[in-house]
Amino acid sequence: MISLKASSSTTISTHKFSSQQSFNSLPSKSALPQTHVPNHSPLKQFSVSPIRAQQIDARDRSAVVCDNRISEREALKVKEWEIGMLQDEVAASQGIKIRRRPPTGPPLHYMGPFESRLQNEGSTPRDILEEIVWYKDLEVSQMKESKPLSMLKNMLDDAPPPIDFVGALKAAYLRTGVPGLIAEVKKASPSRGVLREDFDPVEVAKAYEKGGAACLSVLTDVKFFQGCFENLEAIRSSGVQCPLLCKEFVVDPWQIFYARVKGADAILLIAAVLSDLEIEYMIKICKSLGLAALVEVHDEREMDRVLEIDGIELVGINNRDLGTFKVDIGNTKKLLEGERGERLRQKGIIAVGESGLFNPSDIAYVQEAGVRAVSSKNLPAYMIFVQYS
Repeated sequence: MISLKASSSTTISTHKFSSQQSFNSLPSKSALPQTHVPNHSPLKQFSVSPIRAQQIDARDRSAVVCDNRISEREALKVKEWEIGMLQDEVAASQGIKIRRRPPTGPPLHYMGPFESRLQNEGSTPRDILEEIVWYKDLEVSQMKESKPLSMLKNMLDDAPPPIDFVGALKAAYLRTGVPGLIAEVKKASPSRGVLREDFDPVEVAKAYEKGGAACLSVLTDVKFFQGCFENLEAIRSSGVQCPLLCKEFVVDPWQIFYARVKGADAILLIAAVLSDLEIEYMIKICKSLGLAALVEVHDEREMDRVLEIDGIELVGINNRDLGTFKVDIGNTKKLLEGERGERLRQKGIIAVGESGLFNPSDIAYVQEAGVRAVSSKNLPAYMIFVQYS
């Protein structure tokens, strides 16, 4: 079931039906889920007319029944499509530019409130982040078919107990006086290609832990970063004691459960992709599973949104524009100065500096701006910084 909470008093819901279902298996009209839509909603402007029945004589009434059932099924398809459009509108109203999936045409003969908004919708990704998200949506849909959520919930009892990710970062900062290191276990990236051909995730993880990393970040995206959930599982099973962040492009709560099953202690949530309601909901799921959530922001608007969401403990400030992949570590200082930084401190949120931290001076710069943890794959630069701090 897809559920979209449009306001505090409005819930729109509908059910998906498999294309393999026969018309006989569809519910009767009285049994269909009821959709409550406020008078001000654009959905009120649209109604679905029954498919015109073919002219038949009284000896063949079955055709009328079949046509009625088809119209009900098509009505559900229209409602589901419109809910997807409405979700996109909610995201856009929050400044989210990333479209969660490729634009699709409306159902046949569609006439409704979104009709005029379908023009000039490109069918290709606008940037690399949107391309990743579109592919991730398909990938997760396929993974859910082979590993449904009910199966994952049954597997949770066998997952290794979660390790305190936030606590490890706090302890590292108190112990050293410098930002705790979240060391990245990453083989490749879209911007730089393959970083290491002879990549052994367990070997890399153990080296980071031995070098003083407080936590580890494990890339699990296959197509664009050449990572996988099996790397996460292998590191956790190897005896590494550092808490593990699952660095994934989350578009579905299912991924959070899967990460926990594979041994994750924290997971990445990207504000450029997820709406406020999704972030709030996913944080609740994380807390129920014992996971920390690192909520990543890139600009002032995303920071303002995140500061209004309760329950956040970690905010990552990404100095890399995920659309262009350009890096500017000044972004961290910009987002932490003034009222935003003060609110972050008042709420007890740990700021994490991300991307573009290549040398000790970079780490010193973001620490002065207010970060208490950094995410980097450059362990030597970090250790030099610790040594001379």
